[in-house]
Amino acid sequence: MAMSLSNFLLPIALLASIVHCATVTHDFDIAWTYANPDGQQTRSVIGINGQWPVPPIVVTKGDQVIVNVKNSLGNESTSLHFHGLYMNRTTHMDGPTAVTQCGILPGSSFTYNFTVDQPGTYWYHSHERGQYPDGLRGAFIVHDPEDPHKDLYDEEIVITLSDWYHDLMHNLLASFISFANPSGAEPVPQAALFNDTQNLTVKIEPGKTYLFRMVNMGAFAAQYVWFEGHTMRIVEVDGVVLITAKNDTSTNFAFVGSMDQDLFDAVPDSLNPNVTGWLVYDDTKEKPAPKEIDAFEPFDDFDLVPYDKEELLDRVDRSITLDLKMDNLNDGANYAFFNDVTYVSPKVPTLYTVLSTGSNATNPIIYGSNTNSFVLAQNEVVEIILNNDDPGKHPFHLHGHAFQVVTRSADDAGFYDPSNTTTPSATPMRRDTILVRPNGHTVLRFRSDNPGVWLFHCHIEWHVSSGLIATIIEAPLAIQAQLSDRIPEDHWKACQDGDVPTKGNAAGNTFDLLDLRGENTSPGKIPAGFTARGIVALVFSCLAAFAGMGVIGWYGLKPVKNKTS
Repeated sequence: MAMSLSNFLLPIALLASIVHCATVTHDFDIAWTYANPDGQQTRSVIGINGQWPVPPIVVTKGDQVIVNVKNSLGNESTSLHFHGLYMNRTTHMDGPTAVTQCGILPGSSFTYNFTVDQPGTYWYHSHERGQYPDGLRGAFIVHDPEDPHKDLYDEEIVITLSDWYHDLMHNLLASFISFANPSGAEPVPQAALFNDTQNLTVKIEPGKTYLFRMVNMGAFAAQYVWFEGHTMRIVEVDGVVLITAKNDTSTNFAFVGSMDQDLFDAVPDSLNPNVTGWLVYDDTKEKPAPKEIDAFEPFDDFDLVPYDKEELLDRVDRSITLDLKMDNLNDGANYAFFNDVTYVSPKVPTLYTVLSTGSNATNPIIYGSNTNSFVLAQNEVVEIILNNDDPGKHPFHLHGHAFQVVTRSADDAGFYDPSNTTTPSATPMRRDTILVRPNGHTVLRFRSDNPGVWLFHCHIEWHVSSGLIATIIEAPLAIQAQLSDRIPEDHWKACQDGDVPTKGNAAGNTFDLLDLRGENTSPGKIPAGFTARGIVALVFSCLAAFAGMGVIGWYGLKPVKNKTS
């Protein structure tokens, strides 16, 4: 079922009428339903209140947002993360399971309650392992009564972009992280979507200027976007543009999203990587096919300057280097690593380790050997040096903050060398997600002024699931002061219902917090001298041997029949 575009059109008069902060409440009953957004296959999807696509959340800066979640999926736990929102003083509402909460079990309820103090274009999605590409993701729009651009446009339109799979994520993940997929080839989507449909039409009136808010909610593919015959004026980084309509209605115009296929290991012949919509001036006229283009010429956003012209954070107090690679472990599967560590969820959610360990919360060891945890002091200038030792592009997202993009290398530039780099901008671009180039690097900076437990991770969902995550524990003693008596009862109950411990270190040990015996860990490393291909062959040989032994045992247990003459 396609969502009507009219649900996304918000006239300026409505914005002008909102002058006071409000409490915006949503009751979300999350359950399975069915959809066929690309017209190729009907499949189960995760909807809200019996509908899919799920509804956008639209608020105004300063509003209190309450989202009451009931999990009616029946067979999966869930959570919600509000991507791009800083969650100041409410890190326990951020949403990643095993990090700031326990998963919401089937049949259970859970409430998110936070205040939005930042305008912008964001989205919300499940932060349960691999779940949101099954449909649980939608736009989250925060209006600003003091928007510096509000006099420049007449109406606004939200357009979401996504890649679409015909199979469920549970099945796809099982085949992706598997000895049968030693190269780590990610599943290729079957289609691209606008507003979770295809052939989207957007009604346009001559002479009007529209603010287009574009949000990529895909699991894997970035998308190139262009509007034929129209000029995009960027007013917000990452896809928010002004488009002024023409003064005549003689022609309708296509706009196109095209999946970036650089990361696709193999492109099926049947794949159409494009999705087309139309700016419709006149319903009675044809919707022309989009023109073919020979090559993409993507806009480089690195040189954009923030509206507030925030100056470069030039005195670094803490530098964190993260070296990224993809490699195999001794189960034959391919995983993603920071500094040779692939993320594995702790037994105790990291926030609850912070809250239950007193002064020991400043020791990064207690958060586990597989969580890539870094403890920050309050109000430090923090630098993240991200080195990509992989031939693929990776979009990295930091929860709880926007960061300054100090340096971003070209392809194949290698690891960061401070003695051989360009002079950073005096007013660098700020993002909450940045693309690091293949075999390249980027340098990011932010101020640790928001106590909380925040993830830094690749936003390709396949790579999140395979461990490309670091954990930032920011000012843990300040977290204790803020939240020691503020965790709601339904949050504790989610852990109790799932039999998840809420005290102690990553292993659930409360006596000796440095004792990590029993913690969740990754498979072991491949023995010295083995190649990835060799370990896969060994795994297959062992499986074949066990299968053969099973057949022999089955025959051995069969009753022996006497042969008669």
